[in-house]
Amino acid sequence: MSLRIHGPTTPSSASVLSDAAKGFLSDLVVQFGPRVRERLGAREVQQRAFDQGARPDFLAATKSVRAGDWKVGAMPTDLHDRRVEITGPVDRKMIINALNSGANVFMADFEDSNAPTFENIIEGQQNLYDAVRRTISHVDPVKEKSYRLNDRVATLMVRPRGWHLLEKHAKVDGVHVPAALFDFGLYFFHNARELVERGSGPYFYLPKLQSHLEARLWNDVFDWSEDRLELPRGTIKATVLIETLPAAFEMDEILYELREHSAGLNCGRWDYIFSYIKTLRNDSAFVIPDRGEVGMEQPFMRAYTQLLVKTCHRRGAFAMGGMAAQIPIKDNAAANELALEKVKKDKLREVRDGHDGTWVAHPGLVSLAREIFDREMPGANQIDRRRDDVHVTAKEMLAVPTGAKTETGLRHSIRVGVQYIEAWLGGEGCVPIYNLMEDAATAEISRTQIWQWVKHGVRLDDGTKVDRALVSRLLDEELVTLARELGAERVQAGRFAKARELFERVATQEPFEEFLTLSAYEHLLGA
Repeated sequence: MSLRIHGPTTPSSASVLSDAAKGFLSDLVVQFGPRVRERLGAREVQQRAFDQGARPDFLAATKSVRAGDWKVGAMPTDLHDRRVEITGPVDRKMIINALNSGANVFMADFEDSNAPTFENIIEGQQNLYDAVRRTISHVDPVKEKSYRLNDRVATLMVRPRGWHLLEKHAKVDGVHVPAALFDFGLYFFHNARELVERGSGPYFYLPKLQSHLEARLWNDVFDWSEDRLELPRGTIKATVLIETLPAAFEMDEILYELREHSAGLNCGRWDYIFSYIKTLRNDSAFVIPDRGEVGMEQPFMRAYTQLLVKTCHRRGAFAMGGMAAQIPIKDNAAANELALEKVKKDKLREVRDGHDGTWVAHPGLVSLAREIFDREMPGANQIDRRRDDVHVTAKEMLAVPTGAKTETGLRHSIRVGVQYIEAWLGGEGCVPIYNLMEDAATAEISRTQIWQWVKHGVRLDDGTKVDRALVSRLLDEELVTLARELGAERVQAGRFAKARELFERVATQEPFEEFLTLSAYEHLLGA
């Protein structure tokens, strides 16, 4: 069997998709592709049970793992201090700026902040190849500015796409390649040995896992890959994003499955909110308020984040905090100060809860987050802080968030969702909207909340019933608003029409679309 590429040729196709790289990737997919499909089938079975009234809970079958006395493997030196991590897509300028930002870690993202055009994927791999070897550079022809790496840069981590996504420009034996294996395989094959020789290693973030069995699959992928390149066991290190509701009940088990390769867990807060809605979507008792009301102080968010810290530190693993989506506001000093105060409060809560580090979306927030963690966490991390005071029940993990349900909130979700999808269809996966850095996760919250409100005929605080007709009308009205904000010519362009159509479908129609990027990807392929 061999890998067949059906995508357009990009400037780096020949080097990224060398015969040796394709051979490695082909063997990887033959070995693990069927198991990926098996795990996705298990997700469908689990969701059907939730739709019929089952509730996520701690697993009886793995009680011994939770009760056991075990630790994850030793951490490499360049991951001991992760107090500030910056994330962003894999375009060339972003990689350079993020590595130079002063953050401890840069997570280069093939997933939620990347629109997976084939050019973005292949050129992203080339950009990372060059970054690992410190030969990466970029010239901005408009600004006439050159970008190169500083002498001291952040440690590099890479997030491949989730198990649920396919790379439809590649097939093995006539079957599309799991996107997670495509992204992981190419990066690992090209860079693992080079990273080790430079005193680092192939480090990853793993998105959207829903069970410890999915973590076991990743662990087997890591073992196979290390053996194939004759690297020592545990060379790969991976941090799992706990960003689905089912996974939050299996944190011990996920760490256990990956224990030789584990670098900890991360609170993927935006996807977690999306998953909370999606998992419990059929039950009207779990209807959430306006998106803006569901913050980190809501009891179900406090329960999950504090349990994560306790779980990680008990096992000698890092507990990473979540994203500050705010970006500096250059033209409004008062608004900028208010945004920075929100970031400060968020990061102070995280470090005092025991997190070993946090995420920011913009280089301008690195120093602010670092200042807070430096003051509150003088050591490289606080793994020794056990949080034995935390006791979380399943009921607390499922506590329904409270807050207002307003037309203003509904309109805001529509505007954000449509603008994000429009940008995504144009090849951009990380988009500044209303002074926040939006990615696929926040767009998912917007459309899933609306779907939930339509499904259950929610009445807003003013008595208005939310139904498909209301959402359709508001979509028309908010496109007029966007025409005023962005310019009529831009909004009349074809991508906004497609974005409106796609958003309305995934926000109002049954059956529920598990991920909006699945439908959006089909539009991307046809662009």
